[in-house]
Amino acid sequence: MVAPSSLHATLALPPPSNYASSLSAKPQSLSSALRCSSPPASLRSRAPVAVEEAFRFELTLDATEVDGKPAVAPIPLDVNAEADKFIFSGESAGFLKSPIAQISSSQIEVSSVSQQKVVIRNTHGENLVGILHEAGSGELVILCHGFRSSKESKTIMNLADALGSENVSVFRFDFAGNGDSDGSFQYGNYWREVEDLRDIIQYFSRQNRGVHAIVGHSKGGNVVLLYASKFHDISTIVNISGRFNLERGIDDRLGKDFMERMKRDGFVDVMDKMGRFAYRVTEQSLIDRLSTDMHAACLSIDKNCRVLTVHGSEDDIVPPEDASKFDKLIMNHKLHIIEGADHRFISHQFHLGRILLEFIRPSQDEDGAAAKEQA
Repeated sequence: MVAPSSLHATLALPPPSNYASSLSAKPQSLSSALRCSSPPASLRSRAPVAVEEAFRFELTLDATEVDGKPAVAPIPLDVNAEADKFIFSGESAGFLKSPIAQISSSQIEVSSVSQQKVVIRNTHGENLVGILHEAGSGELVILCHGFRSSKESKTIMNLADALGSENVSVFRFDFAGNGDSDGSFQYGNYWREVEDLRDIIQYFSRQNRGVHAIVGHSKGGNVVLLYASKFHDISTIVNISGRFNLERGIDDRLGKDFMERMKRDGFVDVMDKMGRFAYRVTEQSLIDRLSTDMHAACLSIDKNCRVLTVHGSEDDIVPPEDASKFDKLIMNHKLHIIEGADHRFISHQFHLGRILLEFIRPSQDEDGAAAKEQA
């Protein structure tokens, strides 16, 4: 990985990471930590829902142990807006928070999809909160949200609706430190989120529920690709608007002088568009992002794993050229650029949903060709 020119004087980036080693103890300096950091080792029947029953139910479970009967309690449907793109004070926002429409009971009745709130404890003792859209299918698609977003983002919600309308069951959840899940938000944290995803997949595996595909939007796209590079138990991966070059885009969030402030204070505080404190970026969390090697990850994905990258031609957050880099490096890869679409596919939600469905459910001709090739 080559450091951008603005970082040359301060950062000495490491060679491609060894995926079998663990992150070392918290470093004292940014440059020394970059030389030693590496990613951690390891880690039905269909029932229509009536208008008065359009509620989510809470089911608290442990990712490492499942016993006893779950306690259930109805909670009202609650849908939040897409997370802000946080900026440093004094700069204008790239986009504003926009509300999203919650699912109506009539929509739920037509698609016969019920919803349950499921809480799964991760290996760090944190509760990960998710919503299971039960459409009656034996297999499951897991949706992963992006940076400082949540399971309630418009993109994730619309994908859940699109899949549910085709009788595909979906689980969307909040990574630790985001949305309704436990934990504190950390900048970077890519491999910790891979661990969260691993805990989710293993829980459903213990429930004899096969996970058919994992889908990630934005940073979530990076997480599902990193997962596929380390674990080889999921055969279908969808990366939506993921970033290849993780060294880019940092100053958009932290400000142009973030390195000077990091050297002076040991951290950078990021403010929202109203000038209020949003989150803190520490040296270790910045190192985590800069030492996450997507090039090495792409080369480590099994050739039998089908990977789709979808990107908008008008994405002003992650440039479309990043999608082309994924296409060049991942062996069994399909690239789809949606003309005119932005980072969140605001005006192209239906198109995005159809592309996702077609990839997750390949035609019989494609299945036959794949079987012939493997034979």
